[in-house]
Amino acid sequence: MSMNNESLMQRREQAVARGVGQIHPVFVQHAENATIVDVEGNHYLDFAGGIAVLNTGHRHPRVIDAVRRQLELYTHTCFQVVAYEPYVALCEKINSLVPGDFDKKTLLVTTGSEALENAVKIARAATGRAGVIAFAGGYHGRTMMTLAMTGKVMPYASGMGLMPGGVFRARFPDALHGVSEDDAIDSIKQIFKTDAEPRDIAALVVEPVQGEGGFRVASPQFMQRLRALCDLHGIVLIADEVQTGAGRTGTFFAMEQMGATADLTTFAKSVAGGFPLAGVCGRAELMDAIAPGGLGGTYAGNPVSCAAALAVLEVFEEENLLARARTLGDMLTQRLRKLAEQHRRIAEVRGLGAMVAVEFLTEDGHPDPELASRLVMRAREKRLLLLTCGQYANVIRILVPLTATDVEVGEGLDIIEACLGEIA
Repeated sequence: MSMNNESLMQRREQAVARGVGQIHPVFVQHAENATIVDVEGNHYLDFAGGIAVLNTGHRHPRVIDAVRRQLELYTHTCFQVVAYEPYVALCEKINSLVPGDFDKKTLLVTTGSEALENAVKIARAATGRAGVIAFAGGYHGRTMMTLAMTGKVMPYASGMGLMPGGVFRARFPDALHGVSEDDAIDSIKQIFKTDAEPRDIAALVVEPVQGEGGFRVASPQFMQRLRALCDLHGIVLIADEVQTGAGRTGTFFAMEQMGATADLTTFAKSVAGGFPLAGVCGRAELMDAIAPGGLGGTYAGNPVSCAAALAVLEVFEEENLLARARTLGDMLTQRLRKLAEQHRRIAEVRGLGAMVAVEFLTEDGHPDPELASRLVMRAREKRLLLLTCGQYANVIRILVPLTATDVEVGEGLDIIEACLGEIA
């Protein structure tokens, strides 16, 4: 039976739950570095990177080789039953990479949501408190506790009723939409006045750069103010580095650029080069607040994923990918800012390192999700895969692999420019 995208979409609609979205009606046959080939033989430039999972590109040879070697040895024992060295080696590496001049320990799990769930569990156990402060526009996952922290109802929590309680929402700085850093800090103080005493708050969870929220960057000054607030009240500061981590922002973790350190750091996505792996790293005394048996999971820290992650870390060293992220970020930002001079609908180009986004507003200054959506569709017709984000879905985010060539990145930007010329 011959396969094409349309027939596979029909099969998908019959077999797969409606709630599983799909941005592009495309089915992959093969992928290499920054290129996806679909089942019809069409070649696409991938500026989505599996939603920030492929900083080292599709099927990096070093990662594939490490996985192949691991497959010859063992694929699963459950670390809590019979342990294996790659888990320990990866924890040692992560402990050395996460910023903070203190003893650290790491827990490995499978998904970003799981990492955030466990970070909250650890903070609650360590402080004896239950409350959590998160930010509007923040995204932390799709499980029940992480949905409570995720600051966007539609589509993530729509129709599911109220999420677990004890999560309080602060504002996130956004100068374009009139939210200053003072406003954001005041909103936390307002929570302390009207909703929960500081002594009832276990953790404050923040993305150094909001991912789904539109690549809004926290300034070092803002992060330092959050750190001081947490120190004042004995609150655990959790940095959600799921999307910012693994070098996307030009340092392995974005918090390295913030002049402040988190107590707990969550990571996932690109850390294992396309294999499912996530974790929590933080202060040893916090990480050890939970007794043996209280953390873990059947597949948590799978040995194949650990081997992949160790290879990813080698690739970052050997190919100097942190410097590449900074160069790529400059290239993207400069080109997109030139485009913004031609197109008044581009309200802002922003980001950190190679985590770059473009926000669209209408002529009268309102969010323009329609233009963003049309750009995604038109770009796909020209064989470029893009993603939207932002609270109003009016932002295009660029998550091209750091291993993409200058020529490929230039081609993608040419397509964006051509599409805007046609639709804006």
